[in-house]
Amino acid sequence: MLTVFLAAAVEMVEATTIVLAVGVTRGWRSALLGVAAAGGALAVVVALLGPALTHLPLDALRVVVGGLLLVFGLQWLRKAIMRAGGVVARHDEDAIYRRELARDRDVARVASGAMDWYAFTIAFKGVFLEGLEVAFIVLTFGTNQGNVGLAALGAVLAVATVAVVAVAVHRPLSRVPENTLKFAVGLMLVTFGTFWGAEGAGVAWPGGEAAILGVLATTTAAALLLVVLVRTRVQRVPVP
Repeated sequence: MLTVFLAAAVEMVEATTIVLAVGVTRGWRSALLGVAAAGGALAVVVALLGPALTHLPLDALRVVVGGLLLVFGLQWLRKAIMRAGGVVARHDEDAIYRRELARDRDVARVASGAMDWYAFTIAFKGVFLEGLEVAFIVLTFGTNQGNVGLAALGAVLAVATVAVVAVAVHRPLSRVPENTLKFAVGLMLVTFGTFWGAEGAGVAWPGGEAAILGVLATTTAAALLLVVLVRTRVQRVPVP
């Protein structure tokens, strides 16, 4: 149970990080609906396939999901680098941020019943992929030890623990400036997309899941370097 708890907690932290980021920046309704839909889909898959779940082509799923996250993440990161570099909204960032925030709130009130499919899809994919991995862990360890119920209990405790932590930290995250948060979200999506896509393609990351930190550090360093280069280029352009 302890082994499954720790392994499942690692997987759920990754999924929860994505859900938190999407919820704070895009809105909680669609993100949580994506989580609920992923949970329902996982329940159906596990109920229908049971132990046969371990034979699903998870690597192919990782390539697809990783590729999509990479595309979304690069789009977010490009815009964040342009903002940080001064190409977009270079004058009075605080005033621009307040104006954009007010506009977003107005749009949200007008279209309060609309579904944000972007937020829904990102949350769904993150939870579904990590949930499948947790199911693999539970079935593998539970079958080997002859006690799937105990392994499932470890996974449930891990999910509950991560959920409690997520509820505690989501309000502090909402106070982070939007541009800063979007920069962080872009870094995160690119990191997870790179890790999952390469893992699905057969790359054996040194250190396993710990390699995510290395990918994140490399991506962050590259993004910050691009910010400096963009800012330098902008400063060289003469103002008319």
